[in-house]
Formats: sequence, structure tokens, C-alpha cells
Amino acid sequence: MGRGDKKTKRGKIAIGTHGKLRPKRKKFKVKPTTMAEQEKKELQ
Repeated sequence: MGRGDKKTKRGKIAIGTHGKLRPKRKKFKVKPTTMAEQEKKELQ
């Protein structure tokens, strides 16, 4: 269990893969809408 092990976080970093232990980071986060913006949408 070390650098060459595909199932460990350290091994995934060395190989350059992602998975359950090392998930990919999302590029964009969803921006929460304000109450005023929600009310505008409801009126239209």
C-alpha cells in the first residue's frame, strides 16, 4: 500500500486518477438565489 496502489489516495495522486477516495473538484459552484430574485421569477 503506497504510491503504486490504485486504491489509496497517495497512489491515485501518483497515477493521476480520480475516484471515490479522490473525487474531482467541481469547477463552478451553484450560486444561491435571493428571495427577491425568486419573487421576480414567480411574477413572470
